[in-house]
Amino acid sequence: MNDMMQNMAGMGAMTDQVVATDFLIAAKTGVKNLALAITESSTPEVRDTLKQYLNDAVDTHEQIFNYMVKKGYYHPNNMSEQLTVDLNAAKTAMDLPES
Repeated sequence: MNDMMQNMAGMGAMTDQVVATDFLIAAKTGVKNLALAITESSTPEVRDTLKQYLNDAVDTHEQIFNYMVKKGYYHPNNMSEQLTVDLNAAKTAMDLPES
């Protein structure tokens, strides 16, 4: 989405951060669901396939996590920085025009 479209939608530069955060949450959910499915599967072949998917999901989560840290969207080791990011995101969300 280009800057003009982001500004028209009232989203500004937050778009990348929002998309990355949603993707990170979805990847984490996928990891949890695959782990659960492995414990519920009844055949070794299914478990092996699900383990491969789980490894891919963990790798995807790591890539998104690293991207977010590199971009400054996520500060897992600095709570005050993360609080600032979260407060700015909340303020931006509250300032979005209602549709």
